[in-house]
Amino acid sequence: MRPGSIYSMHPGFAMEEAAVRNLKERTSRTIEEWVALLHAEGPADEKERRVWLKAEHGITTNYVLWIVERAAGRGPEGYDPDANAEAQYAGKKAHLGPIYESLLKLCLQLGDDVKACPAATIVPLYRKNVFAQIKPTTNSRIDLGLCLRGVAPGGRLIDTGGQATGDRITHRIAITSMDEIDDQVRYWLKRAYDAAA
Repeated sequence: MRPGSIYSMHPGFAMEEAAVRNLKERTSRTIEEWVALLHAEGPADEKERRVWLKAEHGITTNYVLWIVERAAGRGPEGYDPDANAEAQYAGKKAHLGPIYESLLKLCLQLGDDVKACPAATIVPLYRKNVFAQIKPTTNSRIDLGLCLRGVAPGGRLIDTGGQATGDRITHRIAITSMDEIDDQVRYWLKRAYDAAA
């Protein structure tokens, strides 16, 4: 991560790091040793690498995924949340950048426990769990996704189908301009934040 970044390390990496520390005990090799073996003896294709690690070495699914990800250079050490966020608002979506920055600022002001952890296509916002996400859905619209279980959609609050499928994000509000970041957005965002306590 960049020094002084407003972003946080994705929580999934913390879980991964804790598990990877036990890898040698469970498999007789460290993550670095598995990556070296994979490069030296394993197949080149990622799917084939996963199959090979399971079939030839009896590695379980999560460990397989972490080894293959690191072998491809996509481990925690390569996580650059600033670059992920910047890429989302490049090119044809650059004009959405100020809207994103305002929404992000609004989210981070909800409390000291809010963490923004940009992925490739969205910026999820965590408290204990994801309570919101900011996504440049089209070249002209950002969707503010919210976890609002048990809330009926209405007005600008649109059902994502997430509640029926078990996804964290159950609703969204479409935002196409700065003036659409209004009291309704603030209200629903605060409700999602409070519910994630």
